[in-house]
This record gives sequence, C-alpha cells and structure tokens, in this order.
Amino acid sequence: MNISEELIAKKLNVAFLAGEAIMDVYNHAFTVELKSDNSPLTIADKEAHEIIVDGLKETGLPILSEEGSQISYEVRKNWTSYWLVDPLDGTKEFINKNGEFTVNIALISNQEPIFGVVYAPVPGFIYWGSSTGSFRLDLKKFDEIDLLNFKSFQSLAEKLPINSNHQGFVVLGSKSHMNFETESFIKQLEVIHPDLTFISRGSSLKFCTLAEGGADVYPRFGPTMEWDTAAGHAVALFAGCCVNQVENGLPVQYNKLSLLNPFFIASHKK
Repeated sequence: MNISEELIAKKLNVAFLAGEAIMDVYNHAFTVELKSDNSPLTIADKEAHEIIVDGLKETGLPILSEEGSQISYEVRKNWTSYWLVDPLDGTKEFINKNGEFTVNIALISNQEPIFGVVYAPVPGFIYWGSSTGSFRLDLKKFDEIDLLNFKSFQSLAEKLPINSNHQGFVVLGSKSHMNFETESFIKQLEVIHPDLTFISRGSSLKFCTLAEGGADVYPRFGPTMEWDTAAGHAVALFAGCCVNQVENGLPVQYNKLSLLNPFFIASHKK
C-alpha cells in the first residue's frame, strides 16, 4: 500500500487534534472509570478515540482500537490492511500527570506495521515512521505549523536516529512493569556491558527513545496488547530497529487470533 505524503500529513494532523483534546482534559479536573479488566479509563480516552476514528474513516479501511468494539477474529482475519489505534497510551501516566502518555495510530498491512504516528502532547514531540524513514518534529519550537501540508513541516523534522552517540549501554523499560524476567535479562546484559544504565519511560515513548538512538534495547517480558505497540513499532522499525519475539526471534506480527503480544525485545539492528 502506498504511503503518500498527503496520507502522512492528514494522519499527523489527526493525532495532533486527538492530543489537543486530551490536553484539554489533562489541564482540568477529571474523573476516572474502571474498565472490566480494572484498567483506568477517562473522558480523554473517549474523546481522542472519536476524533481518530472520524479522521480515519475517509480511507475506507477497518479500524481496530482499544476503545472501539472488539471485532472477532473471524472478521479480522480477512483484513489485508487496517488501522490499529491506541487513542491514549499511558492512561496511568495521564492520571498521575507525569506527561509520559501518547496518541498512537498505526497502519498494518499483511500483519506488519507499514506506517505509524506517535504524538506526545506534553513535550510536544510528534514521531512518524514509514518506508522513507522515521522522523521527529518538535512542535514547541515553532509558533505555527500546518500539519496538513507535508512540505511545510518535513524540512523542519529531524530524521531518526539523532542521538546514536549516547554514553554507555542503555536499557529502556518501565519501573511499574519491572519483573523477575526483566531483571534477569538486565543482569545478563550487565555481564557484557558493565557501563549499563536503565532509563524508565512511559507508554510508547520507549519505542521512540530507542528510535531516536537514546537507548540500545527495550525488553518487554510482560503483557502488552497489539494497539500498545503498533505505532511505536513502526517508528522504531523505520529508524533501523527490530522488534522481535523472545521465543523465536521472529518479528512481532499483528492481527493474530489473540491480540495479546508475545514477549519481545526491541533493539537496533546489528
């Protein structure tokens, strides 16, 4: 499927509008609901979901989202291309107001991410990745940017990676998801890399930090859903990284019978 400049521009703008709606909630008092699995849900999740779905309809492709209806595999298995969306990744970060949450929109084709947008509205970074590469645009550097005009912002974006000369060996993760398997993996790395340091990042910002070149590896030995990883996977992939299953070393794939991801390790290709 062709990822045109127009498509990139329109979907970056959709992510930005969703992020603006999230910030309107973030900057005021809000209530928190609990979903059936006891995970938190806010009005920001719902409003961002509506904006994204409305902005993707024109493509005519199916949409699968955490906040949308759960579509059966019998229907999904016939999809060759579709949108995979997480309107607000890092709801706990949102609730705790640490700023490390993101809007995520990915285009999946034949079980692989071929385009992804990640927008982090608090720091103001918008990331995207496609076959032409991965990029980061710092929206706070500019008074006004027309995200519907690809040529107006492409020249202002930085191509990833941009920070491959970081000091030491850097491992990415989330302190809230640290477990025995992750600690064991890090200890094995410490034998090879005595200069190892650990950086904690929330949401899909871990993929983006890896894509930037700010870290060497992101191991995930805990549960994630397909919508949690798809957009970040695309940004990392087209910045020269791989996201491979722990069990067999093969790339993580999407639109599986189960939407639960296998354990994976994201790293720079050697």
